[in-house]
Amino acid sequence: MEQKRVLITGAAGFLGSHLCDRFIADGYHVIGMDNLITGRIENIEHLFPLKNFEFYNHDVTKFIHVPGKLDYILHFASPASPIDYLKIPIQTLKVGSLGIHNCLGLARVKKARVLIASTSEVYGDPEVHPQTEDYWGHVNPIGPRGVYDEAKRFQEALTMAYHTYHGLETRIVRIFNTYGPRMRLNDGRVLPAFIGQALRGEDLTVFGDGSQTRSFCYVDDLVEGIVRLLHSDYPEPVNIGNPDEITIGDFAEEIIALTGTNQKVIYTELPVNDPKQRQPDITRAKTILGWEAQVTRQEGLKITYDYFKGLSKEELYKKEHNNFEDYIN
Repeated sequence: MEQKRVLITGAAGFLGSHLCDRFIADGYHVIGMDNLITGRIENIEHLFPLKNFEFYNHDVTKFIHVPGKLDYILHFASPASPIDYLKIPIQTLKVGSLGIHNCLGLARVKKARVLIASTSEVYGDPEVHPQTEDYWGHVNPIGPRGVYDEAKRFQEALTMAYHTYHGLETRIVRIFNTYGPRMRLNDGRVLPAFIGQALRGEDLTVFGDGSQTRSFCYVDDLVEGIVRLLHSDYPEPVNIGNPDEITIGDFAEEIIALTGTNQKVIYTELPVNDPKQRQPDITRAKTILGWEAQVTRQEGLKITYDYFKGLSKEELYKKEHNNFEDYIN
């Protein structure tokens, strides 16, 4: 049987690198693409010696050329944490518009199936709880988070347009909060932020009063859901996430208990348009994909904590640095 070939954009990022691992393990020829603006080459360097892995250092907002056949394209290129997309708002919008346009055009030429990484952020600060795929969202398009939210909403719209107008095979996954090894410790998201603060002996910073909720899905579960969606025949958006909801205040106490530290929790101002509730309705994923999360938060947090605990002291204390300068345009 001829080996299937898959292009994964954002391959050096947290999710992209785990997808590369999964498709390599499943026997695919994987082409990873990343401009390394937020991705880290360390996440995928273990794959470089393999014959069935290639890496292109390329910005997907520029024309994409990949020689040979392609069976699948997974578009995961995008800044994904507020600390990133607030620093490079225009590039964030471009990767969700020009980037997906290039991927969809490539898919038409190659007759490939496309799966795009959307996000629970398309729901904004939701007025419906839990969030179902039929909910249209409550988003401020000109607020600070709008550059990410609207990039993903446009990406969904363009993908569906290619599906309906050109008959392209497309899939849309709406990803809820996901965690696991290879997250950047200082990327601004709550889980690595809390663990990093605990490991450094700092107090844990909670925005607002801690009553806002999140639902955390372990990365292996997410990847399994994505693979199932890719191989399904369902073109409309599907929520993939763990509906086990927790307040941020309670989550901070869980991290303190996990790390065995005795830090205090300090409270600061809630960012503008920060969602008050975040919980996926996964009825569609259960029904269509036979998928639901298998890893409990306690199990996943232990694995993730052990990963962060194994970082060097230099990594633990270094400030986040990215190659943003070339992309401020």
